[in-house]
Amino acid sequence: MIDKQVEKLIHLEAIRHKEDLNLIASENYPSKEVLEACGSIFSTKYAEGYPGKRYYEGCEVADEIEILAINRAKDLFNCDHVNVQPHSGTQANMAVYLAVLNSNDSVLSMRLDQGGHLSHGSKVNFSGKIYNFNFYGVDRETEMIDYDEVENLAKSVKPKLIVCGASAYSRIIDFDRFSKIAKSVGALLLSDVAHISGLIAGKVHPNPAPFSDFVTTTTHKTLRGPRGAMIMCPEKFKQSIDKAVFPGIQGGPFLNMIAARAIAFREANSKNFQEYSKNVVSNAKILANTIISNGFRVVSGGTDNHQFTIDVSTQGYTGSEVATVLKKIGVIVNKNGIPYDKLPPQITSGIRIGTPALTSRGMLNDEMELIGNIISEAIFEKDDNKKLDSLKSKVKDITKRFSFPGYD
Repeated sequence: MIDKQVEKLIHLEAIRHKEDLNLIASENYPSKEVLEACGSIFSTKYAEGYPGKRYYEGCEVADEIEILAINRAKDLFNCDHVNVQPHSGTQANMAVYLAVLNSNDSVLSMRLDQGGHLSHGSKVNFSGKIYNFNFYGVDRETEMIDYDEVENLAKSVKPKLIVCGASAYSRIIDFDRFSKIAKSVGALLLSDVAHISGLIAGKVHPNPAPFSDFVTTTTHKTLRGPRGAMIMCPEKFKQSIDKAVFPGIQGGPFLNMIAARAIAFREANSKNFQEYSKNVVSNAKILANTIISNGFRVVSGGTDNHQFTIDVSTQGYTGSEVATVLKKIGVIVNKNGIPYDKLPPQITSGIRIGTPALTSRGMLNDEMELIGNIISEAIFEKDDNKKLDSLKSKVKDITKRFSFPGYD
């Protein structure tokens, strides 16, 4: 690379990933094929519009790659229509809102501080500024979605749209129940499965497509593809969704990312990916149980998917300080609020942990048990620099035994 400054920074980032244990729930390692498509000639092509209806010439091959991605996604998730152009999960949600809502329409979604997402109506986000969001949460005791509360709120609010799905929720979501609630009040249902779409493709989590009017997802988390998103819907909503994406909120699509998505969809439609998804969940369960056995409280008592949140406040710590301590030994997590958290989001009472990236590196249950013990010991011994140095060495002993997908 001619630009040595950028080359050095890319190298440093690769080394960081290779030497650290990446437990960020929203990150993963795509294949070399996916990464090659991201940097392909398609990154230079402008193709506003849709296959067969472009505003530029020279889009014949672009049309083919977008159609291939659409058809592979439809087959993977068993849905009628897919728009693969959204640049992010938030933009996918924005397009759904634009397609079916008017400003100030009522929407019912999960509270941000109990597991929801910014684009589900937070006041600091466009969604909370334009639409009238009302919120459901989790039961204070079980810390799981209270579907009776959702139903009662739906009857009271009478929303035009109900949003289900979360960024920090570790249990199976009952899409069938959400669908029945939505239909009972004449609402549409949007299922945002950005975090769990890979688990759905891998057949270890129920598929929302048969129960939802719209399904949005990113493609880079458990689905292990490139950055970006997509929208799934029945044929009757195809025109309104496509118009909402372009020209509604975006210009030209990123065709290099669409090409990479096509590859990721093929990879996800395989027995190997199903095995990977099973391992993601199994690893999360083992890791959570190990940490619980060491005296920590995990929100809702465990996990059914790829992630969980540890309540470190029961030990007298904050999520912010624990995330900083773990970073020192090469364990990368994010601070995260817990349901009914009394601390602000910059500090939090918890940390969120996810297993997709480490599972992509080939780590399994034995490694999860070891990592769970390392995390626990680092928190308890956070002020002992000698102990932290020893734990950092243990982390490197683990990471050097496993490849770095897409780069090794």
